[in-house]
Amino acid sequence: MPASPVARYNVLGTGVSALTLTQARDLVLGVRGGKPRGYICLGTAHGLTAARRDADLRRIYNESWLTTPDGMPLVWLGPGGVERVYGPDLMLEVCAAGRAVGLRHYFFGGVPGVAAALSQRLQARFPGLDVVGTFTPPFRDLDPAETAALRAEVARTRPDVIWVGLSTPKQEKFMARHWRELEAGVMIGVGAAFDFHSGRVRQAPRWIQRSGFEWFFRLCTEPRRLGPRYLTTTPLFALRVLAQKTGLRRYPLD
Repeated sequence: MPASPVARYNVLGTGVSALTLTQARDLVLGVRGGKPRGYICLGTAHGLTAARRDADLRRIYNESWLTTPDGMPLVWLGPGGVERVYGPDLMLEVCAAGRAVGLRHYFFGGVPGVAAALSQRLQARFPGLDVVGTFTPPFRDLDPAETAALRAEVARTRPDVIWVGLSTPKQEKFMARHWRELEAGVMIGVGAAFDFHSGRVRQAPRWIQRSGFEWFFRLCTEPRRLGPRYLTTTPLFALRVLAQKTGLRRYPLD
């Protein structure tokens, strides 16, 4: 695995990359035409809480090229100068700036029709955006024939960035399993960005995003799907962070 290009800080045993949105964007732009760098995870309270139960997921976060502070609580826990590197924002920044360097994009994920709609909307928003392919995966893991077909298509289309829009931890485990065999500069797991930018799901207003209560907005818009996640994750994450900050419990980096 290529070395992480920036320092990390410890949140519940996961190393979170200390960087800004601009830094993250520029690192992604730098993969153009180069060797594979690995994968980028977007760190959230939900993901880091899941990583406490799942040592394999924690290892995946810690072996990533970057694990960005996607959620506001992770920004607040970081050193001075850290900014939110939110998946939907990173996608827009990279798509906009990547046109100048000829960055090639591939969209993998979403329910049927979402990846294609995402591609169309982003190309309309950013004229000249180079999208070389889309793929809607089944809800199960890819079988060997599907994996081989994906590998052949990626080798043919030569994307610099594969955007992966699956839920956590599915997208993180997919990227860690396949990044070495897919000939791309970097894979980025952006989850709900596919739904937001395709127009399938309403995104929270910017002031709610900055407040740290985006989780509550999403809970209100999708209570049945997200209720079990947020109503257990948020208090558990807060309690564990309090224990780490007060020294009641240590969470060493694995």
